[in-house]
Amino acid sequence: MTERTELDQLYVHESVENVIPQDAFVDAFDEVSIPAELVGDGREYDASDAIATYAPRPEFLDAGWVHCIRAGYDEFDTDAYDAAGVALTNSSGIHGSTVGELALTFMLSLARLGHRYRDHQNERSWWEPPYDRPFTIENERVCVVGLGTIGEAIATRCDALGMDIVGVRRSDEPVPGVSELFDPDRLRDAIENARFVVLTVPHTPETEGLLSDEEFAAMRDDAFVINVARGPVVDEESLIAAIKNDRIAGAGLDVFETEPLPDDSPLWGLDEVIISPHKGSATNRYHLDIADLVAENVRRYQSGDILKNRVA
Repeated sequence: MTERTELDQLYVHESVENVIPQDAFVDAFDEVSIPAELVGDGREYDASDAIATYAPRPEFLDAGWVHCIRAGYDEFDTDAYDAAGVALTNSSGIHGSTVGELALTFMLSLARLGHRYRDHQNERSWWEPPYDRPFTIENERVCVVGLGTIGEAIATRCDALGMDIVGVRRSDEPVPGVSELFDPDRLRDAIENARFVVLTVPHTPETEGLLSDEEFAAMRDDAFVINVARGPVVDEESLIAAIKNDRIAGAGLDVFETEPLPDDSPLWGLDEVIISPHKGSATNRYHLDIADLVAENVRRYQSGDILKNRVA
């Protein structure tokens, strides 16, 4: 156990409004042992303060502990937090169901043509697809690249629908429902026979551009990319070219190199691309899921225990 200055106050930074309602989030801490208060920029902090925030601020480095309400903490300077001795935690581990269901929604729609039917419904058009276009996902191979909380949740759901699942991860520890594991160095071997390639890896220097020209060339021409990870994990220009040139069949995308996706992006006009606005984690109880994690870490912090999801 580590000795820490006891927390007196939990501050909820106004930037949380990017993804969750501020007031509802503050209200979710009614049962927590310290008071919660909504704050804006410019406040001074000390070691007795905890902060839950969407975005980083320089003054947070004076607090005792900072919680990023997102899973991705790329914008937070972890070296600066380490140097300041300020604990930084994130919200990974709570998105399995939400992001998993979105990935499955993409796969089912691309297979059963839900997106195309909706397009034609908007035009009041009784559209019938070519006979050989619709398919069922049962018995199709899906390669899940990254088998953390989200990747495992996707694998579980795919297994329940009778899919053949392979995965890419550094560890060779077995994953329920996954028939074969590939080391990241064998990515092209892993994806070459997959009907769906699902990305759930974090954005790091190693994963930037993970799927590009050579990977698309290795994939089946009837394969689909599902990206619920981070936009830069896929070379967007290469993806657009691969779809336009029929090297792959299409994609379901929740994340993009530039967000919001620019109006002039060719992705908007591709029939076999489904776009969602980086809302894979969206649910009407998302604020409660995050609050439960923060409340658990308040308890751990006050007890001197190891914080859950500590990243710095």
